Amino acid sequence: MTPDESYDIIIVGAGPAGSTAAAYAAKAGASVLLIEKKKDIGLPLQCGGFLPHLDTLQELVPNAQLPYLLEDIPADCIHTTSSVQRFIAPNGYSKEFEVDADAIDRRRFDKYLAKEAGRCGADVMIGTNVLEVNGTSVDVDGVFGTHSISGKVLIGADGPNSTVGRAKGLVRDHDPMGTGTAFEYEVSCVDIDREAVEMYFGKDYVPGGYAWIISQGGDTANIGVGIREVLFRNGLSARDYLERFMYEHPIASRKLDGASIISVVSGLVPVGGAPKVTATKDTLVAGDAAGHIIATNGGGISTAMVGGKIAGQTAAEFLEGKCALQDYEERWRREMGLEIKTAVYVRKLMDNLMRSDSMMSAAIKMIDPEHMKAMQCGQLPDVVRKGLIKMNFGIK
Repeated sequence: MTPDESYDIIIVGAGPAGSTAAAYAAKAGASVLLIEKKKDIGLPLQCGGFLPHLDTLQELVPNAQLPYLLEDIPADCIHTTSSVQRFIAPNGYSKEFEVDADAIDRRRFDKYLAKEAGRCGADVMIGTNVLEVNGTSVDVDGVFGTHSISGKVLIGADGPNSTVGRAKGLVRDHDPMGTGTAFEYEVSCVDIDREAVEMYFGKDYVPGGYAWIISQGGDTANIGVGIREVLFRNGLSARDYLERFMYEHPIASRKLDGASIISVVSGLVPVGGAPKVTATKDTLVAGDAAGHIIATNGGGISTAMVGGKIAGQTAAEFLEGKCALQDYEERWRREMGLEIKTAVYVRKLMDNLMRSDSMMSAAIKMIDPEHMKAMQCGQLPDVVRKGLIKMNFGIK
């Protein structure tokens, strides 16, 4: 593909945020270029694909207008569907609550979103790296050669270490606990509960985080750990913790006995919240680049797409003279800012609890399933806060 010399909007990153932004901006009539460094969109995978159904997503961000792209996900993008989420405490005690969700095939889902952007009129340029950002112009190099492309608006949807964000100063404050590492295996030959998404806690296996087992249908599953590097013991890596969970955890190891590893997935997860500023007079950031993630569970597909939708719409309206580009800041924060901010607070609360296996086990036993579900969504019911204070967990 040979790109045009100029576009109304240049979007860097063809993940859920970038492709959604491209689709909405192109549908509004803007000329759009979507740039992706991967030669094959969706590969290599950098995170899992747990996506609650639409009604649950709306509960998660009740003020958001969810993108149409979430309304009718193609069946071939879905591995399987689960109906239960189960927490397993360090002492083995478990508690569960109902939640309908899909295990998404991120390879196909990300390609579906990029194809939709193309159908809406966006140019998609894969296998291309952004070498330099100059205002709203970019110098790129890749499988289609070297080009200098100018734009009127630039949208950075290029992940937690966003090139666009760094170039424009749209970055989060440094916080060692604000970035997690997700390391995951796709495994086969396992016999697990296909209806449940299981989350395991315990500082010997996932200090300051959790491990998961998610069915992919049949005898296949995703198993992984979400953990902060600052809490790693000397000499251990995220892979070491996943292997310890897989082979030594007293409950999980029995379920995963005989498993064959068929794929490895890894990536960074920004769980420290959004940057103070996500918009300038000519540039926006969205998705992981803007901290559009629910820090309590690491889920960011739906919130990234909400951020992308608002970014694409705002950019198109700005070009039509209907708004300032900085209006994006207020718009996305109005739709999901409170939930993202609250989730960071609850995550910090959970960080304190997870320093002690006995405290974490007691908390899971104390909290009823509906309140546990709320906390998983980044909310902190008052009754839970009071209960933790009563149990002398140092919560304010």
